[in-house]
Amino acid sequence: MNKNKILIIEDDAEISRLTSLYLEAEGFDTHVIHHGSEALDGIKTYQPHLMILDLMLPGINGIEICKQSRDFYQGPILILTACDDDVSEVSLLKLGADDFLTKPLKPLVLVARIEALLRRTNKTQSESKNKHSQLEIDSKKQVAFFRGKELALTGAELELLILLEQNIGNPVSRDGCSKAFRGIDHDFNDRSIDMRICGLRKKLNDNQMPYKIITTVRNKGYMLLHG
Repeated sequence: MNKNKILIIEDDAEISRLTSLYLEAEGFDTHVIHHGSEALDGIKTYQPHLMILDLMLPGINGIEICKQSRDFYQGPILILTACDDDVSEVSLLKLGADDFLTKPLKPLVLVARIEALLRRTNKTQSESKNKHSQLEIDSKKQVAFFRGKELALTGAELELLILLEQNIGNPVSRDGCSKAFRGIDHDFNDRSIDMRICGLRKKLNDNQMPYKIITTVRNKGYMLLHG
């Protein structure tokens, strides 16, 4: 199992050493940078899953590193700050930070914050993988957009599209599609599902073989392809 990589950007040698040792003992892989001027290149080289960033650094300070790194780094940033730093929580979040801790660090709290940030990031990444890049569905408002344009879908077509996106990359059987319409006062048989798939394809401009958005998987059903 690959370890989560934690980049520690901290100029205090003792704090960074102890933090690194503790995180390594907790199963993380760590790398330490002591000078702000080396931070941006270090982030690109090490590609951490999470960054621990001290605000007071020589060269480039933590605020600038946080701001500039957001042009290329999307992972969580945990800021370390002294109690007397005149930087508010709101200001840090606006800069692109995800959370902050005040010194002196409490190891158990540090690990808990790191694990929470990594869980949140993994959940977001997992959710984004289960979505089509050109398709946007708002199930609450009962509306869908494809390539920025609203689709004129029937209620059944929308429910079918939602089901396909929830299973993107995996085929959904006709029976599975039919079960999604329980409670709707219609007889959704195999032929009915096929007709609605055909209607969806037309509205997605995907009604010519080979299908590029909704494909037919022989003996298995229909599948929304990653876009």
